[in-house]
Amino acid sequence: MMLKKSVLFNSTSAVWLMFATLTGSLPAVAAQDKNKAAAEKTETDTAKTEADKQSQPEDTTLDVPSVSTGFTIPELAGSWAKNQPDMLQQPASTDAMPAFNENRFGNKVADPAFGAFQRGLYLTAFNLGMERAKAGDPAAQTLVAEIYARGLGVKADQKQAAHWYGLAAEKGEVEAQFRYAAMLLQGIYVPKDAKKAEALMQKAAEAGNAMAQFNYAQMLMMRSPGIKGLDEAAPWFQKAAESGVADAEYAISQLLANGTTTIKRDEAEAREYLLRAARKNYDTAQLDLATWLVEGRGGERNYDAGFRWMLTAARGGNVAAQARVARLYRDGIGTDGNSVEAAAWYIQARRSKLYAKDLDSFMDGLTDEEIQQAISRANNLR
Repeated sequence: MMLKKSVLFNSTSAVWLMFATLTGSLPAVAAQDKNKAAAEKTETDTAKTEADKQSQPEDTTLDVPSVSTGFTIPELAGSWAKNQPDMLQQPASTDAMPAFNENRFGNKVADPAFGAFQRGLYLTAFNLGMERAKAGDPAAQTLVAEIYARGLGVKADQKQAAHWYGLAAEKGEVEAQFRYAAMLLQGIYVPKDAKKAEALMQKAAEAGNAMAQFNYAQMLMMRSPGIKGLDEAAPWFQKAAESGVADAEYAISQLLANGTTTIKRDEAEAREYLLRAARKNYDTAQLDLATWLVEGRGGERNYDAGFRWMLTAARGGNVAAQARVARLYRDGIGTDGNSVEAAAWYIQARRSKLYAKDLDSFMDGLTDEEIQQAISRANNLR
């Protein structure tokens, strides 16, 4: 996911704030931005590096994904596909275009413009939609805005996208309210206006837009830091979670794991929400779920499933998970012990600047031949 220029609190930030509020300290691990995940950092100068390809364990229960086939997950509704313009990159909201439905751009039956868009005839959709957009149709205005925003059939033009989103938002079109609210917070293509952005985000959330619900929850947390903000945000996280937003499912898992003044601590239910988010390829949820399975937190221990989820997160680029997979291989937990594999995964974590004294000591105990094997294997890890 593309989170580097998030215009709202991104999911990792929200989770860190939640942990800090509930526990009084920042969490050891929280990272959906796979290039920035880091946990258990300690200073060391030991530098034995690199390794080769991972052996593939078998399927297990608990809906653990198959590593051997390369775990893939359907795109979350509401996210942008990769390589899109640097606009609206907040998590769980704009990473890939949702499956088309005729109500997405307003509660109107699909017409030739929307039909063309559905079939990928973007220039045709743009030309047909523009005529209606200029006539004041909010659904067509939103369609034109999205085409401009993504550069589909026409040159990407974020200012034009903002213009049309704004017009549609004023007429109450929910998707446009959400998108325009994000642009108002960003303040790049339109003047920044946090107050108006929050009002529009709230309207979109109240109208049932799941991504707006998640982002509005984060805005409430920002407005009222501490337990009060968490309690205000919780109902909106819940609504978004009920719509299957992985970020919201993870947020609910953290609220249930720690409890608040209005939310009773329930680790068993928290584990269920971790599983939901993990199934959607939310790597931080995969890491936490794996840890809980190994520790027996929120339910029975399951070393094999714990290893599999940790390996999935590690293969997806979660640096903390890479270090933990190294430990599982080192100690033979949930898998056969394998020093070379352990070293290979720690090498991967080291490449992202994660250092752990216990793993450095482990590396110091390897032979030169094992180090060379680990280097070869690490070079092929994904």
